[in-house]
Amino acid sequence: MSSDIQNCCDFSGDYKLSRLPLIKKLEQAALDSDYGGTSWTTRKQVDAIIESLALHSGSRLLDIGSGAGWPGLLLAKLSQCDVTLLDIPLNALQQAAERAGVDQITGQVDIVSASGTSLPFLDRSFDRISHSDVLCCLPEKFELLQETRRVARDDGRMHFSVILPATDLSQFEYDEVLETGPPFVGVDGNYADLLRESGWQLTECLDVTEKYRRSVQRLVEGIQANEDELIQLLGADDLASRRQHREDQIALIERGLMRRETYAATAI
Repeated sequence: MSSDIQNCCDFSGDYKLSRLPLIKKLEQAALDSDYGGTSWTTRKQVDAIIESLALHSGSRLLDIGSGAGWPGLLLAKLSQCDVTLLDIPLNALQQAAERAGVDQITGQVDIVSASGTSLPFLDRSFDRISHSDVLCCLPEKFELLQETRRVARDDGRMHFSVILPATDLSQFEYDEVLETGPPFVGVDGNYADLLRESGWQLTECLDVTEKYRRSVQRLVEGIQANEDELIQLLGADDLASRRQHREDQIALIERGLMRRETYAATAI
């Protein structure tokens, strides 16, 4: 990942905040998780990922853009698979290592600081791959998918979620999504084609937009309910900006302009 993308998608400040009890409370309300997650994967969706990937003891899972370990650590804990967590921010990976100890799964977890577009692994190293809301935070979407195929075994499976513009938008509407959505929410073409061109066969695509909307709504409600404490923590201007940003995202979702989808694919 280039330095420009790191700067644009640098979650390091949020990872530091995520250790605080108040922020954990907000995350718990939004996602039913307290791992310090920066994706919108909920606790219930973790079960769906395990089923989609058929994770079990002996599976080798690569979780790209793992951050502080959500949802990769819980995937490993519940399925007993081995997981390699990969991301760039060192403070997030340190937090993931600490949580692996708390969850008593240190022996199942490897942690690597590297870019998802240049994976430091041999070909066919993993039989399962996951990434949660990563492709909407970097422009090199095809390059990442190519790399996942390179390191996947020939019977490999992949599951990912991504936020994206709805189809058939006007240019004005599309620009609204680019302005308010994740840093690189736009996509040339569609993910089914990107998967096929990078060596993956799409097996399932699910619309989870309403679940995403409810999670963002719960976060906004949590911000409102804890406004005084959050002002002390973040400052009034920062808090107002964060809340407005989430409210703008909810508005896009409710207007049908922005979606969240999950994809399952097998190596071909």
